Amino acid sequence: MLKVPEHQVAGHQAIDGNLGPLVDDSGRFYKPLQANERGTKELAFYQSLFSDTLVPDHIRRFFPVFYGSQLLEASDGSGLRPHLVLQDLASNHLNPSILDVKMGSRTWYPEASDDYIQRCLEKDRTTTSVSLGFRISGLQIYQSKESGFWKSARKDVLSFTADNVRLVLRKFVSSNSSVGSNAKLDCCFARSVYGGPAGVLEQLLELKTWFEDQTIYHFNSTSLLILFDEESLLKGRTPFAEVKLIDFAHVAEGEGVIDHNFLGGLCSLIKFISEVFSRI
Repeated sequence: MLKVPEHQVAGHQAIDGNLGPLVDDSGRFYKPLQANERGTKELAFYQSLFSDTLVPDHIRRFFPVFYGSQLLEASDGSGLRPHLVLQDLASNHLNPSILDVKMGSRTWYPEASDDYIQRCLEKDRTTTSVSLGFRISGLQIYQSKESGFWKSARKDVLSFTADNVRLVLRKFVSSNSSVGSNAKLDCCFARSVYGGPAGVLEQLLELKTWFEDQTIYHFNSTSLLILFDEESLLKGRTPFAEVKLIDFAHVAEGEGVIDHNFLGGLCSLIKFISEVFSRI
């Protein structure tokens, strides 16, 4: 039985009769192919990624597992529609805290229309994309069984400043994130989530090493997803923290050129997370 994803924090959502992704109970995520060739481009990217021998196996683990495509009844009731069949990244986690980070200071793609470029430029300039090289697109932070998740409204997320980003990155790994805004966040999970051989920073550095060399793809408007759940961490389960790349409708061929737009945002994100980790 297909249902609306419980832990989707950004993007189009299958609620109120809108077109959006669905999930099942077997750990699969069904994403409707976007219109205007974006969907076919994303499908072609997944097919290329998992068949290209130039992409190392240890890098493929940063992408959702790809199971092909399937015709399904669309969530907006418009009939059968092709869907990407992907790994449901949240299914491995109980009560996951999630950050969706849109990468790059420029989110438009080379073949985009002038109107689309102008819309992207406006959003890039009014958010932290231009100033930081990335912006937080959505988030949820698990607080407790009683309080559930803390989620920031979309309009608030779009108004985040660099200081807001620093606060969210601290709140993300704190056990007292549900307390008042004047309280000092304890960042008690930072050492385990951000640090360590399997932590977020190590994973980001592994991605950075690849992006410093790879010239196969340019990842325009791609998001980086950071997930962890407190219960898995406290009970020593794995994986308790994961870094994944999602959203590939605007990926372009690298043509032998390093993707400096994505790489710059990645270096900036590493710097911000390192600051949190260094101050605990």
